[in-house]
Amino acid sequence: MDPQGGHYLNKAAVLSALGAARMCQLVLGCTTMSLVAHQAGYTATYGTFCMFVWCFCFAVTLVVFTLDVTRLHGCMPISWDNFTIAYAMLATLMYVTASVVYPVYFLQPQCPQEGCEVRNYRIAVTVCSSVCSFAYAAEVFLTRAKPGRVVGYMATMSGLLKVVQAFIACIIFGALANDSEYNRHIPTQYCVVVYSLCFAVTVVVITVTVSGRTSSLRFPFDRFVVIYTFLAVLLYLSAAVIWPVFSFDKKYGTPGRPDNCPRGKCPWDSKLVVAVFTHVNLALYVTDLIYSQRIRFVSQQT
Repeated sequence: MDPQGGHYLNKAAVLSALGAARMCQLVLGCTTMSLVAHQAGYTATYGTFCMFVWCFCFAVTLVVFTLDVTRLHGCMPISWDNFTIAYAMLATLMYVTASVVYPVYFLQPQCPQEGCEVRNYRIAVTVCSSVCSFAYAAEVFLTRAKPGRVVGYMATMSGLLKVVQAFIACIIFGALANDSEYNRHIPTQYCVVVYSLCFAVTVVVITVTVSGRTSSLRFPFDRFVVIYTFLAVLLYLSAAVIWPVFSFDKKYGTPGRPDNCPRGKCPWDSKLVVAVFTHVNLALYVTDLIYSQRIRFVSQQT
């Protein structure tokens, strides 16, 4: 017992739906890594990315679970609720991505040279990774904002969308770095500036919120977020028009995919990925702007 008469360990962190979700995350994450290390295997950049996702999420989830059980998160200078739901949202997106990437590059209908046993292990990896993504999504569902309940900004729809926007921007950056030829035209370079600027400000908003320092700012944080979201909509709208024109118009680019373009190293494919996810992020920012009109911010300092 602590001096205030409470328990040192937080039983609710284990004996609750949220605790059950986190334990499922740990079990499935450990199982996925073990299967890959034992027999399924991974190679190249895509395999390394998947393994990084599984190891990173397992490590952070273990730390979160331990701090919650021991109540030591109260000693950390962050807004714990904002941090945990932001991380759960990020982990959900990362696991979904890994659950798609791994079978696409490592799971084939026919048995590989290593034998059918390897294929069976890779099927098990894909299943465990997919189920684990639902476990993280369950945590987001359990801790999200509900009517009549005061929560942190990251638990609101607008806060969760910020995490998704930053993640989509990372996908755009990956496509840009994969020989997208964005430096051939000044307008496409402008689009890169738009992606970078919006990503940077979104990360700052998430960081300030998770740190619990919104009340120490010298300007209204809620007004800043709404104004920034509106400007981001305008910037992404311009990029959503400019990028396709200077990538796929006959005058500046190639309308169709070239026949001699190798898979995974084709600039046209990278341009298409950037165009698609630019419109996805535009839709997310518009949705964010709509939801930001319906929430009220509660600033708190840890």
